[in-house]
Amino acid sequence: MRFTPAEIASGLREILGARLVAYMGRVTSTRQVNEWATGQTKLSEDKLDRLRTAYFVAALLREREGAATVQSWFKGMNPQLDDQAPALMLRDQPLATAGPAVVAAARAFAFIG
Repeated sequence: MRFTPAEIASGLREILGARLVAYMGRVTSTRQVNEWATGQTKLSEDKLDRLRTAYFVAALLREREGAATVQSWFKGMNPQLDDQAPALMLRDQPLATAGPAVVAAARAFAFIG
């Protein structure tokens, strides 16, 4: 199933909160996240790809955990990611390497717990 960019931004905002979505989306204002979520502003392809990956991971984790746990997982140091936070990796590293690493770490977390 395909989600629109607005649905991705809205879903992430619901699970992770606007501040964390803004951080991963490389913007300083939650206002921008709200505009993405309502479709008022379009996401660049790079931002959309990063948020799409984050949404996939958040939805995977949300199937087994509460929103607060999922939010903490994104913010916390992760031993499978060389003690880096998944949100930081999705924000700062090339998505070609960060995306698969974060997805693998999320799968390990979801299926161990």
